[in-house]
Amino acid sequence: MNTAHDDSAVSAARQRVLADVGWGERVDWRQPRNACLWIFLAVIGYGLWYTVTMVRTGSRSYGEPLAINTAIFAAYAVIFWWFTTRIDRYSRQPLDLRIAAFIWGGFGATWTIAIHANTALIGIYSKVISNNFAVAWGAGLAAPFVEETAKGAGVLLLMFIARNVVRTAFDGFVLGAFAGLGFEIVEDILYAFNSAQDDFGVDPVGSSLDTSLLRLGTGFTSHILYSAVFCAGVVYLVGTVAERRRVGRGLALCAAAMALHLVWDSTAAIAQGNGPVVLALLAGSVFVAFGVVLVAFRLSVAAERQAMRELMAPEVDAGRLTEEELEALAGSWRQRRSYRRKGGVRDRRRRSHRLEAAHDLADALGAARGAETERVSFARSELARFEASTET
Repeated sequence: MNTAHDDSAVSAARQRVLADVGWGERVDWRQPRNACLWIFLAVIGYGLWYTVTMVRTGSRSYGEPLAINTAIFAAYAVIFWWFTTRIDRYSRQPLDLRIAAFIWGGFGATWTIAIHANTALIGIYSKVISNNFAVAWGAGLAAPFVEETAKGAGVLLLMFIARNVVRTAFDGFVLGAFAGLGFEIVEDILYAFNSAQDDFGVDPVGSSLDTSLLRLGTGFTSHILYSAVFCAGVVYLVGTVAERRRVGRGLALCAAAMALHLVWDSTAAIAQGNGPVVLALLAGSVFVAFGVVLVAFRLSVAAERQAMRELMAPEVDAGRLTEEELEALAGSWRQRRSYRRKGGVRDRRRRSHRLEAAHDLADALGAARGAETERVSFARSELARFEASTET
């Protein structure tokens, strides 16, 4: 039996899988001839300049509420950053790419695009239809189209800046979530800052905190969710090496994200000011939003799960993993939970460690581009150690 030949064939097969989905790749930001990079930087640069100008002006009168609410939403951002990172259990996006998406959402999509385009579009509604229509429906008929395309534009640019990394719809889903997180945090700080000026600034801290609590309570179904769905649709619309173009699916996801955003921003107009109807619409839109994001997640993650199966299948053939463990590793959170809960308390702990060790091995293989390295060997030894611990 030619073991060397077999190992070489396994390594080549893994390299093909990893190349398709971009696992282990890094972003090369030194692309002076890439117009997408310069556009990306210019949009963010203007947004940062606008932010500094606004803060410099507003902090003179409302520095305390600005500082307090910035700290609150910074903590909020850390929690959602952790959660958004946790759902990326397959080919994790490089940290610099996640930061880039967050900064685009927080400064580029907001100050360079959305704040100006929203105002202009609402002004058009006021002139073409009526001022009353613009007041009632302006936000709902401007923000969903402007803000989702603004966040999606950042992910689209990243697709052409990091072609070797952003390969699947799930990559778009994750990067969209980070862009939405950045947008939401900066937007919430702006709302809180503006609220500090209510009632002629009599109680700036109290007024801003009231707005912050409201935004904190509804943030989990807002921009993070919308842009995750929208940007998964963007990848389907464009297509990549690993994700064939599916125009119908892409349009459906983009339209669903904008429709959810429209309903959320138009509840008062739809309900004609009826309080119970407004609450019912908000509750219903939250329920539907969770359903939509679950569908988008399941559709977009399929390519990543298949890549995980192909990447780790040789470990099953070599007897290092079981078929059950591979299905849990490449499966849904329900499959992972079902795998962990089998057996007694000690066995559950072992299963949990085994699953984490297998995931670490997949990360190591991705980083090594399928090659055999010291990190891969160490990850395998950890996987074997947790198995051996039950046999002593």
